[in-house]
Amino acid sequence: MGISHYLKEIGRGARGAKSLDEIEAEDLFGQVLDREASDLEIGGFCLSMRFKSETPAEMAGFLAATAARITPVPPASDGRATVVLPSYNGSRRLPVLTPLLGLMLVARGLRVVTHAGEPDLARITTAQVLAALGHAALDSVGAVRDDAINVLPLHVFAPQLAWLLGVRKIVGVRNPAHSLVKILNPCAGRALVVGSYTHAPYAGMMDASYRLTGADAMLLRGIEGEPVADGRKLQQIDAYVAGTAYRLQEARDTRMQAVADWPTDLSPATQAAYIEAVLAGRLPVPEPVARQAAHIEDVCAAMTGQRALAAPLAPAWPAKDDAGQADGE
Repeated sequence: MGISHYLKEIGRGARGAKSLDEIEAEDLFGQVLDREASDLEIGGFCLSMRFKSETPAEMAGFLAATAARITPVPPASDGRATVVLPSYNGSRRLPVLTPLLGLMLVARGLRVVTHAGEPDLARITTAQVLAALGHAALDSVGAVRDDAINVLPLHVFAPQLAWLLGVRKIVGVRNPAHSLVKILNPCAGRALVVGSYTHAPYAGMMDASYRLTGADAMLLRGIEGEPVADGRKLQQIDAYVAGTAYRLQEARDTRMQAVADWPTDLSPATQAAYIEAVLAGRLPVPEPVARQAAHIEDVCAAMTGQRALAAPLAPAWPAKDDAGQADGE
């Protein structure tokens, strides 16, 4: 069928482009993932969406197309909750604290799956730090354990999406896959996906997408684009249980001082040693990370009706970036 008729709608620039409905978006994205479109059409799709940006309805369609094409992670055999930590940024100037958060959650009795694409040679990744801690990447969804932090490369469970993510190396700009991987639930059944954003406009899109798709999720502005709290201050954190939004934590502008123990050497071995020291109690857990872990445990309990959260709300996200936070995409 081809996607040229969709490109005529979305490819008219930032002001002239028209958005697709959920069914159209699912059809379009499915053809892109299946590579039924030509390379030129796929390049046109990536560039068009970069200028236009995704709407929540389009993201819902993209998610539906992706879900039909992945090998899902089975539910935990013992019924425990699964927490998904999409880790696609890594660290450039600050430690990557996603492994610390994940291991803290495992210690609380939760199953953790962290997934990522090909590593960026300019950054230290969660997978590299976890490898230094003895947690190697898995080669199948069947190898996921209930009582562990599981490192699952994107190509293992979603090879078509991993390919589209890699198109950036050719086209030169991000495409919807970069947003999608941060909100995708790779599990069969319910799981709490911890979503993060770096630029404020994406917060609104992610918030609306979670509500539209009835997602179980957490949303915060993670440190350097990672799904973990910035250890230097408290951020706004919202949760979504079956698409209903709750405010878990308000932001505070005051910086915390208890981060002097953060390593300045960002090598995987040094970061792993820092995490081991925190988990052993020799160094303090950064308070924002400790609070985030507690919030995640609460939301997982709320997903099964074991705990009630605060009254639902319609989140109001900040209108612009916080200049004090390191950014990434």
